[in-house]
Amino acid sequence: MKTSEVKAIITGGASGLGEATVRRIVEKGGKAAIFDLNSEKAAKLIEELGEDSVWYAETDVTDAAQVEQQTTAVIERFGSVNLVVNCAGVGTPGKVVSKGEPQPLEQFEKVIRINLIGSFNVLRVAAAAMQRNEPNDNGERGVIISTASVAAYEGQIGQAAYSASKGGIVSMTLPIAREFARDGIRVMAIAPGLMKTPMFDGLPEAAIASLESAVPFPARLGRPDEYAQLVESIVENPMLNGETIRLDGAIRMQPK
Repeated sequence: MKTSEVKAIITGGASGLGEATVRRIVEKGGKAAIFDLNSEKAAKLIEELGEDSVWYAETDVTDAAQVEQQTTAVIERFGSVNLVVNCAGVGTPGKVVSKGEPQPLEQFEKVIRINLIGSFNVLRVAAAAMQRNEPNDNGERGVIISTASVAAYEGQIGQAAYSASKGGIVSMTLPIAREFARDGIRVMAIAPGLMKTPMFDGLPEAAIASLESAVPFPARLGRPDEYAQLVESIVENPMLNGETIRLDGAIRMQPK
C-alpha cells in the first residue's frame, strides 16, 4: 500500500506519536481522521495541514457506540478507511501496594480500558469496514497498527497496569493478523522505548539527560517522527504482518 493512498484513522492523533503520524501521512499525500478528545490541538493541526486532508472526530476510544458512529462518519467523508494507527493511551503509574494500602482497582481498570480495550474497540470496527474495501494489486484491503511499549517486556516498578495493557497489545497482534489474513488486512504493533512526547515536557533537563544516557544508541529520546517513519515503512512493506517491532535504540529498562 502506498502512503499517498492512505485514508486513516489515528487515535490520539492530536499530539505526540499520533500527531507525528498524521503529519507524515498528509505530507505523503494521504488523508487522516483524528480520534481524540483534545479539540483545541486538533483544530490547530487542521488549520496547519488543511481540512481537505485532516478531519477531527471527538471520540472516546472506550465508547463502542461512539467509535462505530465516528468510523461511519470517516467513511462518508473519505470514501473508505484502509489504515488505523492506535496511539491513544495513558501511562498512569501506581504501585500495587503503596504504604500498606492496595492500589485502587479503578486505577488499574482505567489504564487497561483506554490502552488495551480502546485499541481493540477501534480495531474491531475499522477491520469490519476494511473487509468491504476493494483489494489493491497486492490483495491488500487495509493495515492496522497498534502502539505497544518496551514496558510490555521490561515493565518497571509501578507499571503493572501499563505493562499489562501493552503486553495485551503485543499478545493480540498475531492472532488478529492470522484472522484477517484471508481478507488482506495486515495487523502490526510498534513498541516504542523512551520517546519525546508531551509526557516528558514537565521534566527538568537533568532528568531528561539521565533518561537519554540509558539508551545505548542513539543516546537520546526517540522522536515522534521516527515512530511515524516506521508507520510509513509498515504501510508500504506488504511482508510486515503479525509482528511487534521495538523502536527503542536497544534500551532494556531497569526495575526502576
